[in-house]
Amino acid sequence: MKSPTRIHGLIMMATLIALVGLPLVAGEYYLLLATKIMALAIFAISLDLLIGYTGMISFGHAAFLGVGAYAGAMLAPEYEAANMFITLPLSMLAAGAFALLIGLLVVRTTGIYFIMVTLAFAQMTFYAVHDSSFFGGSDGRLIFSKPEVRIGDWVLTDFTGEASYYYLVLAFLLSAYLVCRMLVASPFGQAIQGIKANEKRMRALGYPTTRYRLISFVIAGALAGLAGYLLAYQAEYVSPALMGWQQSGLVLMMVILGGIGTLSGPILGAFVLIGVEEALAELTPYWLGLMGLFIVAIVIFLPRGLAGLIDRTQGKIDE
Repeated sequence: MKSPTRIHGLIMMATLIALVGLPLVAGEYYLLLATKIMALAIFAISLDLLIGYTGMISFGHAAFLGVGAYAGAMLAPEYEAANMFITLPLSMLAAGAFALLIGLLVVRTTGIYFIMVTLAFAQMTFYAVHDSSFFGGSDGRLIFSKPEVRIGDWVLTDFTGEASYYYLVLAFLLSAYLVCRMLVASPFGQAIQGIKANEKRMRALGYPTTRYRLISFVIAGALAGLAGYLLAYQAEYVSPALMGWQQSGLVLMMVILGGIGTLSGPILGAFVLIGVEEALAELTPYWLGLMGLFIVAIVIFLPRGLAGLIDRTQGKIDE
């Protein structure tokens, strides 16, 4: 009898095989779209780490996506390729440091107060960037080329081709998933899941719950910064829209659609949500209304998301 966990693993393996072979059959548009979705899937995994495993529902997670994107853009040389060895770690560090700064102020709050405070900080960040000429204002900033991996003057590889950048993002998606999977299975991961289940009991057992929540918040912020960096260099452009509340709402829907607290679910949720959005946009100019109905239907009929549907289907097969 196959357990749901194994079924999820088989689906993830099939998805990986399909993604590896996609550049062989897909045109440039679909390759660009898949690259964007994979970067957003990393973003969704980072939010699932907060919501699904730590019990912290953030509606301002896009702030860290934007910080990672803007850090990557600001660190890029004006007329040459950025060195990923330098710019990527610094971008993730910037997002993580920003998450630490905000986390020190918000992790002691819970429930609706945590949601509203994270949203408020994200909106303040959005308007600070939007109104600042240093960051390019509402026009954003251009990035002149894809990054490269360079040691001194020796270029190990570049990612100027769409296929090469696609595989780079795929590698980061797989790495993010595996690292988070190991993290939630570690003693730290067990502790944050215990805090989600019953924080008072964990505190009574001697766990520094606030510190654990803060560490989880910072890790999720740094991971969101990675996603922002990858999105920025794919588009070769950044704008304040990356930090908007709409972006936080979009990634929240990916997590809900895929299944909260699964890690694999948000990846599936990202592909399904963006895929449905693209399909409806092709069919009708009124696609936003249909998209709203789709989201409502998901919440009503699939409260545990696609991962829950897989579990329920497997349970019926086992019976």
